[in-house]
Amino acid sequence: MPGLKPVTYEQYALANGLSVILHRDSASPVAAVMVMYHAGSRNETPGRTGLAHLFEHLMFKGSEHVADGDHFRLLQEIGAMVNGSTSEDRTNYYEVVPSNCLELALWLESDRMGFLPGAVDQAKLDNQRDVVKNERRQNYDNVPYGTSYETIAREVYGPGHPYSWPVIGSMEDLSAASLEDVKGFFRTYYAPNNACIVLAGDFPRNQAMDWIGKYFDPLPRGITLTKSALSPAVLAEDKHLVSEENVALPRLFLAWPGPSRGTRDDALLDILTTILSSGKNSRLYRPLVFEKKIAQSVNAYTEGKEIAGMVTIDATAKPGTGLGEIEKCVHEVIERLFADGVTDREIEAAYNGKEAQLAGRLTTALGIAGGLATSFTLTGDAENFNREITRFQGITPEEVLAAGRRIFSSRHMTLNVVPRGRSSLASPAAAWELTYAGLPAPPAPAGTP
Repeated sequence: MPGLKPVTYEQYALANGLSVILHRDSASPVAAVMVMYHAGSRNETPGRTGLAHLFEHLMFKGSEHVADGDHFRLLQEIGAMVNGSTSEDRTNYYEVVPSNCLELALWLESDRMGFLPGAVDQAKLDNQRDVVKNERRQNYDNVPYGTSYETIAREVYGPGHPYSWPVIGSMEDLSAASLEDVKGFFRTYYAPNNACIVLAGDFPRNQAMDWIGKYFDPLPRGITLTKSALSPAVLAEDKHLVSEENVALPRLFLAWPGPSRGTRDDALLDILTTILSSGKNSRLYRPLVFEKKIAQSVNAYTEGKEIAGMVTIDATAKPGTGLGEIEKCVHEVIERLFADGVTDREIEAAYNGKEAQLAGRLTTALGIAGGLATSFTLTGDAENFNREITRFQGITPEEVLAAGRRIFSSRHMTLNVVPRGRSSLASPAAAWELTYAGLPAPPAPAGTP
């Protein structure tokens, strides 16, 4: 990474296919252990959504040699930081422990990798199913705009696409999940050859390798899984939705199918959406929030995942403002963007922000462990963590505009979330004649998947 010190590491694989990545740094007497499985919500099927996230909860409820509650207790007693997370493409588990407690973390991770199903019974499943359902109520169903992303993903990706359902799953599917469904998910995806373990921080190299061999080598290899092919979303026509909900202010969402993670267009659109909405002088923030005072906030962002992606703009209206006025202003900003172009200074500022974000991840053992694990899991090469900033180098204004035109000239969906009984605040369907939408999109750059 130019300007950033590359992360040094060594990598090897056990006989059962588990990939091991070691990064040693004695700056602080702690070690981060991260186990990442190449399995997320996209590995589910319609009617059985939410299994990956439900399984994340079950992984903390004990295994054959660790009693229910002891996983957290044993680690909390030594002051460890413990957690896990599930996304569409992967699930990770981590501990940050004092260096002299590394063996405990490795044993706990190996036991739940190799010996979890025998400890999962119907009572435990029912208990954690209720926990996840309550999480859905608290974080999605009963919060303003909580299900908006779920609606957008369903409409943009379309029925049956692996990204069209939420990571947390639906209430119906959570209720339908059987004990065999859960254990079957484990047998398929929670195998050493579908995982990596990353150690980062202060630890004795040879001793750590001995412990990894001792605890993980005996675990059996699972079935061989094939890498998923790219599956970009394609909208055949523009979509316009209005949802009346328990919200105080209307919010507008505009979403376009976007590129997958790691492509050149993904980087170009990351720069473009930063230019559009990052900072109070950005292309969208200044006119909507400062000048016209019609929006409380506005955000633009690109989400490149492993097999597809999406570009989204959202804006929350000021009291009394209709979303049609906001949508008109958003499209006018995009039209001016193509008319006036972007500047080298804007690109440089966006690049500096990306570099600062990456630098922040390099300051902690956990940040480094997560970066190496994610790069290896989603790209097959841990070294891509060191190459991450290079994706944003050499970007020209012409490239940014071409990528923007490829996205913004394509079909998109509009979601209007308005207070109940106030559908009049929604934007009219197909209200704006977009000068840029009628132009042919430039071809994708050579080598883009």
